[in-house]
Amino acid sequence: MPARLARSTLAFLTVVALAGCGARVTGAEPESTGAGHYPVTVDNCGVRTTFDRAPRRVVTNDVGIAEIMFALGLEKHMAGYVAPDYKSRRGKLPWQDGYRKVRLLSRKQINKEMVLDAKADLVFAGWNYGFGEGEGFTPEGLRKLGIGSYVLTESCHSGPGGRRGVMPPLEALYTDLTNLGKIFDVEDRARALVAGFRKQVADARATVPAGKRPKVFLYDSGQDQPVTAGRFAGPQDIITKAGGENVMGDLQDTWTTVGWETVVRRGPEVIVINDYGDVSAEKKRDFLLSYPPLADVPAIRDKRVFVLDYADLVESPRNPAAVADLARYLRQARPA
Repeated sequence: MPARLARSTLAFLTVVALAGCGARVTGAEPESTGAGHYPVTVDNCGVRTTFDRAPRRVVTNDVGIAEIMFALGLEKHMAGYVAPDYKSRRGKLPWQDGYRKVRLLSRKQINKEMVLDAKADLVFAGWNYGFGEGEGFTPEGLRKLGIGSYVLTESCHSGPGGRRGVMPPLEALYTDLTNLGKIFDVEDRARALVAGFRKQVADARATVPAGKRPKVFLYDSGQDQPVTAGRFAGPQDIITKAGGENVMGDLQDTWTTVGWETVVRRGPEVIVINDYGDVSAEKKRDFLLSYPPLADVPAIRDKRVFVLDYADLVESPRNPAAVADLARYLRQARPA
């Protein structure tokens, strides 16, 4: 889960992929324009990596990452996926069939043993979405086993202290779709997805009334200190493009913690709950509505609480639909 805030150094930027998936880290040479598509070179979190062929046994970590592969129609290139059981809205997804076609490897934390047992040639995961120095599950560690890695762009590290976030969240989604389209020789499909998602977001933005935007707080979890979303996490773009203002949008990070006093001071008029984990959205809502320090916060006073699924809010092909859903709610909740 991205709310696990273990920090990392930038060392991983030198070790994204290896020959296990027909990939090699390169310099700045241009991509091949010759016949046969391959080799192709992509930039992933600042590292240019050349693929001599499409990976054939990809293992993904987390539901949003699996669904990026499903949306691109890459099930035949997957050895399996690791993800908790986030089933909300799955039946409405145009790519839901991927869950039937691809083997679920585990609902627990991904690890080296899982990917070795699956004979993976590429792991598609993110920092704090599977990769982590604390667990020793890193691109560098996989490289030593002859297994390549592709890092989820939303989770890329940059800046002092290894803070995450290198581009706006929706652009991170479009970047990964474009890169994977090149890697797996499905560029037309990737372009069509990106164009469709951009239109879906543009259509939602066109419905946003002029005037003051509702102030929105994303509540992920936590009672002593709430976990929320800063500038580089998916909710930033979802809230902003839906017509709201992320009250924590000045935080130069993705998922992070703040103090309740900061929430109170910024006075959100709407709270969006991230629905996942052992604590249900209903229990999170009950906590927020009954927590005394929040009693005078406009969103709590007026009971303006909206729920989105975990996979809506982390980088995934569900993000554009989440923009449209939230835009509809915010139109009803706009301040006078």
